[in-house]
Amino acid sequence: MRFDLVDQILERADDRIVTVKNVTAAEEYLGDHFPGFPVLPGVMMLESLVQASRVLLEKRGPGPWVLAAVRNLRYGNMVRPGEQLRVTVELMKSADGQFTFKGTGEVNGSVAVQGRFVMRAAQ
Repeated sequence: MRFDLVDQILERADDRIVTVKNVTAAEEYLGDHFPGFPVLPGVMMLESLVQASRVLLEKRGPGPWVLAAVRNLRYGNMVRPGEQLRVTVELMKSADGQFTFKGTGEVNGSVAVQGRFVMRAAQ
């Protein structure tokens, strides 16, 4: 099963990208998370940051790019069906084939997820 969590690219530079994920009631995983009170799971918020970083890394090599580490990940507001998660990912540094990013996901102007993470090419 594959989930596409980048619906639109709003901005794109060499070291920064802004994307949007439109959360709809049709998302398969919302049926179980949570019944009667569907919200975008935290792991899917993190995956939205990861997928945005993959788009940013497309020009740097063939990939595939995988998540190597996550640091200081925090969750804030919930994201419900009908809302839009606006993701901003910035490349902080690159060394030895690893890329460190700072990412933030916001809903209605409030932070839903934020943290730092490292991407590297799959081995």
